[in-house]
Amino acid sequence: MKEGFGHRNINSTLIYMHLVTFEGDEYHIATAKTIKEDEELLSAGFEYVTEREGIKIYRKRK
Repeated sequence: MKEGFGHRNINSTLIYMHLVTFEGDEYHIATAKTIKEDEELLSAGFEYVTEREGIKIYRKRK
């Protein structure tokens, strides 16, 4: 981790470690076919990922 911050000494890295959040890679997944469904998902905190075959895919961290 200290290399990621560019520090030579681990003690320098430890000063900043409390600022880093490690979130899991687990998501709630939802799909939308209409603008209304898009609006509802965005209002609920979902983020747009991609679109396939006319269906938009959204995700939100668990």
